[in-house]
Amino acid sequence: MRNLLFTVLIFSYSSLIAQKATVQGVIKGSGNPIEMVAVQLHGNGQSFGAYTDEDGSYTLENIPYGSYQLHIQLIGYISIEESLNVDEPMETLNFTLQEDWLDLEQVVITGTRTSKKITRSPVMVNLIDKETLRNVQACNLSEGLRFQPGLRVETDCQTCNYTQLRMNGLQGGYSQILINGRPIFSPLTGLYGMEQIPANMIERIEVVRGGGSALYGSGAIGGTVNIITRLPQSNSYDIGYTYQNISGAADHQILGNATAINTSGTAGATFFVNKRSREWYDHNNDNFSELPSLENNSFGANFFFQPTDHQKLEASISSLNEYRYGGEMTEGPAHLAQQSEERTHRVLMANVDYQINFNDDNSSFIAYLAGQHTGRDHFTGILPDDSVDLVNYLADPPYGTSEVITLQGGLQINHCFTNFFGTDNVITFGGEYIDDRVNDVIEAYNYLIDQETKNLGLFLQSDWEISNQLSLLSGLRMDQHNLVDNIILSPRVSFMYRPRPNTQFRFTYSTGFRAPQAFDTDLHIAFAGGGVSRVFLDPDLVEERSQSLSASINYDRAVEKFVAGFTLEGFHTFLRNAFYLESVGEDNFGEVFMKQNNPGGATVQGATLELRANYNQYFKLEGGYTIQSSLYEDPVVNIDGLEARKEFLRTPDHYGYATLSFLPDRKFNTAINLVYTGPMLLTHFAGAPEQTEDAYKTSDPFTELGFRSSYTFELPGIDTGLELFGGIKNITNAYQNDFDSGKNRDSNFVYGPAAPRTYFIGLRIKSL
Repeated sequence: MRNLLFTVLIFSYSSLIAQKATVQGVIKGSGNPIEMVAVQLHGNGQSFGAYTDEDGSYTLENIPYGSYQLHIQLIGYISIEESLNVDEPMETLNFTLQEDWLDLEQVVITGTRTSKKITRSPVMVNLIDKETLRNVQACNLSEGLRFQPGLRVETDCQTCNYTQLRMNGLQGGYSQILINGRPIFSPLTGLYGMEQIPANMIERIEVVRGGGSALYGSGAIGGTVNIITRLPQSNSYDIGYTYQNISGAADHQILGNATAINTSGTAGATFFVNKRSREWYDHNNDNFSELPSLENNSFGANFFFQPTDHQKLEASISSLNEYRYGGEMTEGPAHLAQQSEERTHRVLMANVDYQINFNDDNSSFIAYLAGQHTGRDHFTGILPDDSVDLVNYLADPPYGTSEVITLQGGLQINHCFTNFFGTDNVITFGGEYIDDRVNDVIEAYNYLIDQETKNLGLFLQSDWEISNQLSLLSGLRMDQHNLVDNIILSPRVSFMYRPRPNTQFRFTYSTGFRAPQAFDTDLHIAFAGGGVSRVFLDPDLVEERSQSLSASINYDRAVEKFVAGFTLEGFHTFLRNAFYLESVGEDNFGEVFMKQNNPGGATVQGATLELRANYNQYFKLEGGYTIQSSLYEDPVVNIDGLEARKEFLRTPDHYGYATLSFLPDRKFNTAINLVYTGPMLLTHFAGAPEQTEDAYKTSDPFTELGFRSSYTFELPGIDTGLELFGGIKNITNAYQNDFDSGKNRDSNFVYGPAAPRTYFIGLRIKSL
């Protein structure tokens, strides 16, 4: 009996040993072994992992028999995911990775506030990287955002040229611009800030259309733009100079970047500097500028310190200084010009983030603090024709000052439940407090904006991977805003179905609100009818509420040398108590608009198609086209005395973009870009010689075409490259040709490309 029991134990132990296997193989790319590829097996409540060596070989040992999910991934290559049944003592599996020419494996953070691959994110995230900004010769953020589906950047003033971003048909105040994930872009900063952020400050831009994540402010109804500033990654430097000729007006830009990291890789810093000087430009020869003169000086730095493998401290600081002048092209004080706008901005932005991971990296705690201070001296005025008014005007010219302070602090806790009904679920909980103070005064106009907004937000979010094919992102945000009577709850949910690794179906429902306050364009004083127009808030203004739906399909197909894909998205947003500006007549200074609620609300809906392709990294094509409508339920009086209209002003029903890059080798690069904008409804106030009565106008469609070519000479022995580049923006000179002239022009009657045909040349000295 004892011998029999011993025999059974020995047999059971031998069977147990026999039930374990070794999985091995070689991973290659373009016929060559690839080192440091991560190979992981997940299943039966266990995980196994290894990295390939210099021969591309990997080995996983002591793998119990059973069913597993195999993941093979390396940055720069398309990941492989497949099911694997281990039932042999030795499994040999070899793989070939395809290069990720379309950035399908990029890791993003904006959709969920945690690192996640684009193809695994329940919220659709689009990327603009620094190479794209360089290929389209973007001098600043404003010029780069035009090359994204569903986005449109427009110039809204003939005199000062402030810009605003429209996402999915909604104007700037419906979108949230973040700096390193922090909402420190105040309402006043939004007027000129997109032109003040230089392109060489930016590492990448993550764009989320719609409000699919509960972690950001409920005001992100149209979407979120997260500007990730340059990150310390390796020791490097980059110095450049660009000269642009804007139909005779000179534009000089000097930029520089440098990064230093210690030998252990635990600390580093990256620095940027940018100086721009642009002359004014007069398109219709009336001695009044269509492009203002600019003087920009910007500098800043990012730092990181990693005291342990599980802790990281990041900080950034930036200083943006700008002077701009538009109007009559004359020397001397601004108030002696026939008509002019003068702005001097001094902007300081900073943020600090601390993160510690614990519980075997399944949990993390994040604390952050961010802020910005903007000081502004400004002038907006027009010389009166009446002699008595002129004496009063010269005695008290309409100079003004602005001060804006934005402070934000927050805490966030992430925890991954690794066996939540058998799969992973990342729970995120946190809170943040934002205080934004705007003081803008022009005593001569009896104009004062003294606005302080305070918002306490708490958020809870679940990012649950129900299976390898199904993901559910659900969350709730609670906001207590000092200008809103009640606490507002905003539920949001995003669902993703992945029938195959290269195909994703997404559905998102979100709600949001905007407080009854002054936003970007409300703070702009424009010229119209020989005077200045201003916006005031209706005393009975209440918060605006939104409900948004979107659905999309994303598909990409990769073969050995070719990758192509598309995304088709439909969106629908209903705005209850929608804000709008109604013309209520004139006062002693000019036109007056009242910001009111539309009782019937407004609806914005449409569809966006994205196309992308890459052949062997020689050709890269990207494009997007949006068809949409934006209508108020009740017609709006845009000009006193004219018919009310339902259409949103300055909002085309169709628009799009395309970029094509040709890279035959690492030295030569040519990029072609195109921006198309369809017709849009505009108002045109009388006052200029060309316009004797108030009227509506529908603009013509326009197409802006540009290209850039570069060649890099590699300097032997010093690991340095010298890049020479040049090109043309707006090749066909598709620029507005019916500007108003003279001091009584309607400065808001402006549409079309931001600048006429522009030639540019430049050079870069960069580390290789």
